[in-house]
Amino acid sequence: MMQPMPRVPPFDRPATHEDLVALPDLYVAEIVGGELYASRPLAPLPNVARTALLAMVGRAYSFGQDGPGGWWILILPELHLGPDVVVPDLAGWRRSRMAELPDAAYSALAPDWVCEVLSPPTVTLDRAKKLPVYAREGVEHAWILDANAQTLERLRLEDGHWSLYGVHGGDEVVRVEPFGEIDLELGLLWSDTAESAT
Repeated sequence: MMQPMPRVPPFDRPATHEDLVALPDLYVAEIVGGELYASRPLAPLPNVARTALLAMVGRAYSFGQDGPGGWWILILPELHLGPDVVVPDLAGWRRSRMAELPDAAYSALAPDWVCEVLSPPTVTLDRAKKLPVYAREGVEHAWILDANAQTLERLRLEDGHWSLYGVHGGDEVVRVEPFGEIDLELGLLWSDTAESAT
């Protein structure tokens, strides 16, 4: 059984960016509410789902191939949002808001869309701690992708709070904002998951 992701030192003061960069590179390090969190990379099946989703959305919206373009779609971007440093699995900015990618290794501009890919150690961090940060910073759309449950939840920010706009799963083909111009074949996200379960 997987253990929850622990906080890491320091425990006697708010964590700083220096604490974050001191961690080994094999961790995804984040600071939320003054606490430092370190997680290992995704297991293979959630990673396959994230990669497949990046391919679908990135092709159409980053590169404008079989889609409208007009976005920057990034994997694991470091975001400095107020006092918090978060690293969503995927994030996207409309190019009308961010004409060029920043020169720095991080962005201080909140994205228009984020996607968190769940894994057992990070569920609480992703849902209970990071979603409120995204809401505070005005991120309009959030997706929660769960490869093990084979579901995609879509949330939209309304009056500073997240509203659940749908849960999709299995082999559905859906059009989901903010990327409603393309079909997302959800079965492709977890095809390896389904094959490994048989």
